[in-house]
Amino acid sequence: MQGNRLFEIIYLLLDKKSMTAKELAEHFEVSVRTIYRDIDALSLAGIPVYTTKGKGGGISLMESYVLNKAVLSDKEQENILASLQGFHAVSRSEEATLRKLSSIFGKKEESWIEVDFSRWGSNTEEKEKFELIKQAILDKKELEMIYYNSSGQESKRIVYPLRLIFKAQSWYLYAYCKEKKDYRIFKLRRVKNPLMHSKRFSIEVPPIDMDSIMYQNEVKIEKIILKLDHSLSYRVFDEFQEEEIKKLDDGNYVVSFLASIPWIYNFILSFEDKVEVISPDFVKEQMKTIYRNALLKYE
Repeated sequence: MQGNRLFEIIYLLLDKKSMTAKELAEHFEVSVRTIYRDIDALSLAGIPVYTTKGKGGGISLMESYVLNKAVLSDKEQENILASLQGFHAVSRSEEATLRKLSSIFGKKEESWIEVDFSRWGSNTEEKEKFELIKQAILDKKELEMIYYNSSGQESKRIVYPLRLIFKAQSWYLYAYCKEKKDYRIFKLRRVKNPLMHSKRFSIEVPPIDMDSIMYQNEVKIEKIILKLDHSLSYRVFDEFQEEEIKKLDDGNYVVSFLASIPWIYNFILSFEDKVEVISPDFVKEQMKTIYRNALLKYE
C-alpha cells in the first residue's frame, strides 16, 4: 500500500509542482507524520524531493529531474500521448494514465482528437459492458455471456476474450470459445449479461483474419452490386470506399462491395425505393419476397 502511495505522491508533485504535508495527508487520508515518513523513504530511494518552509512553501520535486532521466525523445513522448488520447476517446477509464504520463513528460495535456464509437443514444449499460470485457481481456480472465446469433438464437458461452475489434461500423469480440473449441467473432451488440470469472487463461493470441473467422462462424459473405439513385450521393460517399463506387452518365451510382448475409437485406431496405439490386440473383429474389410480404400488410 505504501508503494502505491509513494508513486502517487510523485505524480501529484509532478502535476501540482508543490503541495503541503497537510494537503497530501488529506488526499491519502493518513497522518502528516506518515507523509513525512514517505518523503524520507523517497529521499532514501534517490528521488530528489525537498521541503521549503514559510508562506508558499511545501514539498516539491527538483525541477526537470524526471525529464533528465527520460529515455524517450520529445517525438516519442508526443506519439505515446496521442495514442492514449485516441484510446481515451473510446475508454474514459484511461484518463488517469493520460494525466500521469502528461505530468511525467512535462507536457500540457492537449487533446488533438475527439472520437466517439458509441451509437446515438447508447446507454450506460453498453459502456459498462465494453469496460468489463476490456478488463477481462487485460486480466486474461474467462468471460461468461449470453449471445444471440444472426438468427436470434440464444446460447450461453464461456470464452477466453482476446481482442476488441472495430470493423465495418461495428464492435466485435475476438475470443476462444470453449464450447466450439475454436476462435470465434462475437458482435458486441449481441453480447448480453457478460460476467467475468476469477479463472485465468494463458493462451496466446493468433493472427486475426476477420474474413476467414466470419466464414467459420457460418456468416456468408457475398459480393453485392447495387444501383443507387443520385439523390443518395451523401450515403454513397459515407458508406462505400472510392474503389467500390462507379458514377454513371445519368448521375446515378453502381456500388460493388462485400457484405454478410442476412445483414444485407436490412441494409438494402434502408435505401427505400432508391435502390436496385443488380446481383447476386438470390439477393434480388429475396428482396422481391420481402417487398411482396410488406405490401400484403397494407392491402
